[in-house]
Amino acid sequence: MTISRLAETAGVSPQTVYNSVGGKAEVIKAVYDVMLAGDEDGTPMSERPEFRRVTGATDVTSYAAAYAAWVRVIYDRVGPLLGVLLAHGPGGDPVLANFVATIDSERRHGNTNSLRGVAERGQLPSHQFDGAVDAVWTLTAPEVYDRLVRRCGWASAAYERWLTTQLGAALS
Repeated sequence: MTISRLAETAGVSPQTVYNSVGGKAEVIKAVYDVMLAGDEDGTPMSERPEFRRVTGATDVTSYAAAYAAWVRVIYDRVGPLLGVLLAHGPGGDPVLANFVATIDSERRHGNTNSLRGVAERGQLPSHQFDGAVDAVWTLTAPEVYDRLVRRCGWASAAYERWLTTQLGAALS
């Protein structure tokens, strides 16, 4: 992807893209953020009702179900974009490498926040918290969704059921 090709496809000048959104990194991140949220509302993901159901879970079983449902909705929206971007890796493109590192870090931060409620309610031993974050971060990786849904042909509902089971097992 280049700004020139994007501008040509959009029927605008490259300068319009730079002035409106920015360079390639900003364009990719802007598209990703809107797809991730499902809208252009500036409400942080952590304050949305769907995520509140996750952080409000009272036990591992309800956490696993709520988080799997949340992840499924997100990947149904952003999975196709991530599948394309991650399938070939950054390919030596520093802009894409930075994007991948940024979303990976954001996802890990979200995974950590998602587990705090369950841990604070005593449903997850404090000495296991870091390992639980690692497990959730790995199981909810976009590459896993892409492999199962796009490459293996699973329905996203089957992915959600699988993820619920895996999260429950990993956190029990």
